[in-house]
Order: sequence, then C-alpha cells, then structure tokens
Amino acid sequence: MSIHGPRIPASVPYGPARGQPNPHADRRIIKVCDQEFELQVQVGTILLELEDESFIPVMREACEEVFTEYSYQFQVGRFMKTQPSITDYAKYGPDADKQILGLCDPNRKEGPIIIQETK
Repeated sequence: MSIHGPRIPASVPYGPARGQPNPHADRRIIKVCDQEFELQVQVGTILLELEDESFIPVMREACEEVFTEYSYQFQVGRFMKTQPSITDYAKYGPDADKQILGLCDPNRKEGPIIIQETK
C-alpha cells in the first residue's frame, strides 16, 4: 500500500511562525494491519497492491462502505513500479528491497514505513 499526497510538515517551514508546531487536522494516527502510525501526508491517492484478484470484490465493497461522503475511483491495473528508478538507486543502492521500489521520496531523511503482514 502506498499513500500519496502533499506532505504535512510537523513544524511550520517558513514565515513568521517558522519552527512552531503545525497543528494540522489531517496529521493523525491511522491503523493498518494492527500497526499504528502517524500520517505525514494529506491523503490524495491510495495505491494497494493485491497478490490475488479474488480480493477485488471485497475491496470494492469495503470502499463503498467507507467512502460514503467522498468521491473515489476504483481502478484495476499495474500502478506501482517493478524496476528501480535512478532515485531508488541513489537512495537505497543496487541491492534495494524490490518491495520498496517507487516509494522513495528523495527529500525525506528517513526511509519509508514498512508494514508487513504475516500470511
């Protein structure tokens, strides 16, 4: 799963309030696969990669239940990278984990948050 959107900085990056905490309503704790983490982006796009197409009807039904007040699009296809980009190579090196391809933000100092569910 990859969550895309504009970054929500923890502190105000410029202006008279520079360095002060940024109390943004969208910077909240969410839970994915029994692991909680703080959103660091304003959610715009959620990409979810499934290993089996039989889960598509279940995901479509879940979206219809959750997104009652918001518009959404449900598309089936390949939307995540399968080959490393130059940015992936520069950030993680030649032996990078194939599961984090395309998840690199070149300006971020920390790596991506990786949640692995046991099967």
